[in-house]
Amino acid sequence: MKINFSRHARRRIKLYSIDEGDVRNIIETMLLDIGADVGKYEKINYSLSEKYGYPLKVVFLVEGKDIIVITAYPLKREKNR
Repeated sequence: MKINFSRHARRRIKLYSIDEGDVRNIIETMLLDIGADVGKYEKINYSLSEKYGYPLKVVFLVEGKDIIVITAYPLKREKNR
């Protein structure tokens, strides 16, 4: 599968200094866990909280063999306990 980044996603990644490799790893890990059906997905990764200060949220779309990252940004709220 090929992972493409939308213009919006590239701008958010640059704005928040997010590593593109982290976004790719989040997507690949999620797809291994749940499979790769066509549709829109959101993933909040709490393990990167220390690196970015907040959990990292990634929204992406699966279309056939392509994955399009719609946006990625640090989620400005903490995990509910």
